Amino acid sequence: MYIYKERGWPGFVWDNEIAGRLLAAVRHRQGKLIGRMESLGFTLREEAVLQTLTLEAIKSSEIEGEILQPEQVRSSIARRLGIEVAGLIPADRHVEGVVEMLVDATQHFSDRLTDERLFGWHSALFPGGRSGMQKIITGNWRDHTTGPMQVVSGPMGREKVHFEAPDAGLVPGEMDKFLTWFNHNDDNDPVIKAAIAHLWFVTIHPFDDGNGRIARTIADMQLARSDESRQRFYSMSAQIRLERAKYYDILEKTQKGDLDITAWLEWFLHCLDRALLATEQTLNMVLNKSAYWTLFADKQINERQKMMLNKLLDGFEGKLNTSKWAKITKSSQDTALRDIRNLIDQGVLVKEDSGGRSTTYTLVDIGV
Repeated sequence: MYIYKERGWPGFVWDNEIAGRLLAAVRHRQGKLIGRMESLGFTLREEAVLQTLTLEAIKSSEIEGEILQPEQVRSSIARRLGIEVAGLIPADRHVEGVVEMLVDATQHFSDRLTDERLFGWHSALFPGGRSGMQKIITGNWRDHTTGPMQVVSGPMGREKVHFEAPDAGLVPGEMDKFLTWFNHNDDNDPVIKAAIAHLWFVTIHPFDDGNGRIARTIADMQLARSDESRQRFYSMSAQIRLERAKYYDILEKTQKGDLDITAWLEWFLHCLDRALLATEQTLNMVLNKSAYWTLFADKQINERQKMMLNKLLDGFEGKLNTSKWAKITKSSQDTALRDIRNLIDQGVLVKEDSGGRSTTYTLVDIGV
């Protein structure tokens, strides 16, 4: 029997002692992180927010098996937040939809969550009205057209049903209860509320597709409320992506269990704690980037060079050579070589001892 069939649904219960102990540790780490971030200058905070939101959008989609182009995501977020960065590129409408939902949730976290707002998010996620090759209902609750809403895995004919959502006819009433609770119930700690909201929404499974991404976005919205800040410095979805198997496992066990959700809260709080720890890597990257641009301040750097230096600082994949420089900057090989030699002369780039057929280059080591 699924959890929503339990008498008393959705009256969740849990062990306050276990949840309280974990919550205290998370809240302590949250406070330290936010304090450290707020001590940084405005530009560095902007960069940290841009890195975090980009990671959140990419990883939430990856959990569902969808790969987004990082540069498109970063450019879309930067434009929407008014952050000036070099090398902005156009984003396709699917990327724009993912970003639109995330930015709306985190930048307007104090606004009411309504069915119309959720419909807007869903329509943005599926601008063509299709999930892959399949036409789906967008901007509205699912109906009975496609039969029971099931989460399945395995080859055709040997599928395993992990979960079957409530009947489509129950969805409007279930969502009314959820939205009333989300907008008005403040009896729980905001972080605990984020965990419950995630579980509750994805259990209702109100849409034909996109339920997991929207559930994680709602959790992000509630975590922004818990931080009382539009500036996001940690990515829950990035950590969930690393723990995807455990994430699906605890969801399935909880949805097939009773109304005691202690195990779900334990997993969620541990995962959030690890997400906060992982933010140290993002912060170190931001500080590293700042140190390099301080070094570059007195250098003569053109727009092509600025674009490529930012790519190197953001984690360039593979080795940099003149061919890649020319392709990315849409310039000739001769121009690429001149740009690179100019940066070597200024002490910004150095040749690598690769020994291969193509000379490669990397940033000078400044010991950050």
